[in-house]
Parts: sequence; structure tokens; C-alpha cells
Amino acid sequence: MNSDQVRAPGPQPAGGRVEVLTPREVPLGGPRAMTVRRTLPQRARTLIGAWCFADHYGPDDVARTGGMDVPPHPHTGLQTVSWLFTGEIEHRDSLGVHAMVRPGELNLMTGGHGISHSEVSTPGTQILHGVQLWVALPAAHRHAPRDFHHHVPAPVPLDGGELRVFLGSLAGETSPVPTFTPLLGAELTLSPGARLSLPADTAFEHGVLVDQGEARLDGVPLGLAELGYLPPGAATLELHNPGPDPARLILLGGEPFEEEIVMWWNFLAGSHEEIVLARQEWEDASERFGAVDGHGGFRLPAPGLPNARLAPRRNPRTSQPDPVPTSERPAMTESAAPVVRRDDARHRYEILVAGEVAGFTAYRDHDGRRVFYHTVVEDAYAGQGLAGQLVTRALAEVRDNGGRIVPVCPYVKKFLTKHEEYADLADPVTPEILQWVRTLDEN
Repeated sequence: MNSDQVRAPGPQPAGGRVEVLTPREVPLGGPRAMTVRRTLPQRARTLIGAWCFADHYGPDDVARTGGMDVPPHPHTGLQTVSWLFTGEIEHRDSLGVHAMVRPGELNLMTGGHGISHSEVSTPGTQILHGVQLWVALPAAHRHAPRDFHHHVPAPVPLDGGELRVFLGSLAGETSPVPTFTPLLGAELTLSPGARLSLPADTAFEHGVLVDQGEARLDGVPLGLAELGYLPPGAATLELHNPGPDPARLILLGGEPFEEEIVMWWNFLAGSHEEIVLARQEWEDASERFGAVDGHGGFRLPAPGLPNARLAPRRNPRTSQPDPVPTSERPAMTESAAPVVRRDDARHRYEILVAGEVAGFTAYRDHDGRRVFYHTVVEDAYAGQGLAGQLVTRALAEVRDNGGRIVPVCPYVKKFLTKHEEYADLADPVTPEILQWVRTLDEN
């Protein structure tokens, strides 16, 4: 198999020291959620420096999909980095910040001890396209107070490209935005056929995420939304655009993050117990997360915790990972075959693996129709086809009962385009239905 052929999911050593992390599709939360392509975290590589999360989305036709509407939701122990290529997103948070995310402008929010925020694409947005990134906070700063920074980096012309440094330093350009660990974040555009050697900090590990076009990192080809990983030691980043069109890349870097972390839903912490506490405080509407004014929708409820202890994750460069516990993607043995059940009290269908809830699709019944508005599969179970099994079982039950559905959930809507045998069940998503879903009390 040559390097231009299709790669299996997960990190692939592909010549030299470069690993290629392939994305998986994940639906975001909310009644008008988007499907994103996620490359971090993965089981074999949780972090690149302190970068612990990378979602790539779009170009998304908002007129067709409804755009982004993520209701107020919490964060702990991390910073969110929003970076757009096209469109505009309205940000509101419990610090009281009301800001717009626009192309080429950095919005960095610190949610150390606890913050909540909402993200909604603006009415004038036609195409939405960007990345959402998270930075893990070290233990000494994990409970840092809420904070927010906005920065518009100047474009730096290069021989064969253009650079915008939004965090850290590169090619003589430095961002004024402070970070808790040494980091690099930048957007790079490569002209057709261009080759660049960018100076690199040898203490950093680096990641190159492809947004559009073709790119090679140290000669290794990277496809759309793939993330090329380069370990510490490189003095330069060797980049090449072999294609006929411009290539756009996101460069990430940082000193290896040596601490163990526990990540679950929107929380990052140092232990299972801290995650349990944060979830409970969010569900109890604790002052820890504050309130988001001006969104007008419901707060996003926290999913149920797995029935096993959440395992810490490590940077694989510096330590051998512990054996993966059964709570993190159990093997699909006959005894662990997925089971789908309907939970009427919580208004959702759940899919269980080895007795643990691995995902769910939420619904409410309205005017004799079952309105599906949110589907999620936990990261630990991603890539196993569970969402498809879950939705198939849910729609089959509706059909068996002679019912109808309304596919507000983007995943269910996309599922229907690929499974025409269920398409006749669906009624249109109307503005009235969307408004009704937004006002649901999910508590």
C-alpha cells in the first residue's frame, strides 16, 4: 500500500517520523447541531503540546443545514480557541463577554475553574467554515479564573505563502495573547507548487491540519481534515503544496504536556472525582459556571457518566499508556454486542456496550410525531458504527408503530439521505418545530 491510498482510522506512521491522524465525524450538541471532523483526541494520541482537541467543520451551507446553534454549555480546565475561515459566530459567555468570531480573528476563552458559553452562527452567515481547538491547562492553573482574549493577527507574506500567527511565535511574528504553556497556533496558506521550510522550536511537537487543498509534511501526504504529527527534535517544518490550488493549513505546536489528564464531555480535570463534581454542579445550575445572558434557549444537559471509572490519558511520547480499560472502547465480543433500549423517562434511545451507555439519540413527541433533535456517541466508542445502529433501531421502532418523525438532528437527517428505506417516515423541519425544540426543558 502506498502513501496515497486510503488510510485506516487512527495514527499512521507514514515515512520518517510523521504520523497521520485521520478524522472521524462527530455531531455537536443542540437542536441545530453541526457534524464536525475530529482529529484530537484519539486513543493513541491525546495531545500535541497542550492542544487536546481539534474539530474541523464546513464549508457548511447554512441555508441548507441551519448552521451552528450550540446552547449554553460548560467548560473546566481548558481554553477554547475559535478560528474561522468563512462566516460569523456570535459568542456569549458567563463572564459577560458578547463577541463575534470572524475569519482571521482569534477568540480565546479561558474556562479554568468553570465557565459556560453559547455559539450561534449569525443570520447573515451563508457559509460556515472553521476550526474549534482546545488547550489543556496544567494542574497549577487548572482552576484559573474566567478570561477572554480577542486578537487579529497581521498577515505575514512568505515566499510562496502567507502566515497568521494567533498564538505563540513563528517566522519572527509573535502573538500578544498569553498562554499557560509554550504553544504555537497559526494559519498558513501555501501557493500552488510552493515549498516552505519554516523554522521550528526543537523542543516542540507539531501538528499540521489540512483545511483545503493538498499538502505534504516532510514528504508525507495529508488529506482533507487530516492532522500530521511531528515529534520534538525537528528544526524546520518542511511543507509542500503539490496541487494546482492554494492549500490552507493550521499549524499547532507546543512542548510535550507531561501531566495526566481526565477528559470527558466538555470537562478537563485531574481525576474522575473532579469530573463527577463538575457534572453535578452543572446539572444543579451551580454558580461555578455562571449564566449566559441573551441566548434564549435551553442549557445543554450533561450526558450520563459511564458506569466505570474515567481513565486518565497520557502523552504517549513520554510514557507508556496504561492498558485501555473496558470503559474505553470495549472490544466488540459477542458478550459486548451493542444493545439499544428506549428510555421513556429521559426521552431518548440509548446504545449500550458491555452494559455502559455509549451514546444516545434524544427525542420528544409533538403533534403525533417523534422529533429527533440530538444524537451523540461518546469519544471512547467512536468509529464503531454505533450511531448508525442506534438510529436504525429507533426509526425501525417508529415504523413498526405506524409513526412519523421530524429529523431536526443533523445526524438523523444525514442518515435518511443514505438509507432511503426510512426516508418516507420523515416530515419537514419547520421554523415552528425548531422554535419548539429550543424551548424544551431538558432538565
